[in-house]
Amino acid sequence: MSRGEKLSFDIGASWDDGWKLEEEKTAKTLTLLEPTAHRLVFQKEKRKGKVVTLVGPFSLSDSDAQKNLSILKKSLACGGAYKKGWMEFQGEIAPKLCEQLEKIGFKFKNPKS
Repeated sequence: MSRGEKLSFDIGASWDDGWKLEEEKTAKTLTLLEPTAHRLVFQKEKRKGKVVTLVGPFSLSDSDAQKNLSILKKSLACGGAYKKGWMEFQGEIAPKLCEQLEKIGFKFKNPKS
């Protein structure tokens, strides 16, 4: 190929031959549950050498989850976040967190007492 020629990108297939772009189906239907209908699970992870307590999965609207998260963070005096249906709290605080969530009305599969 010489220096002056341009490449042709019309090699082989065209959109008229049945090619199409498939759209991803990322829309999930979320069923919102009352606090008494939840069955939460505790998990412990290490992130950057620090312990993080995870609790979830929650089936709440984002506004309700954020409201509950802020109440829990204030009562436990720790930091945390809500990501993809799970609440993350800084530190190993599962027993205290279990007590606070039971006051709100949540139930657990494996409570940490």
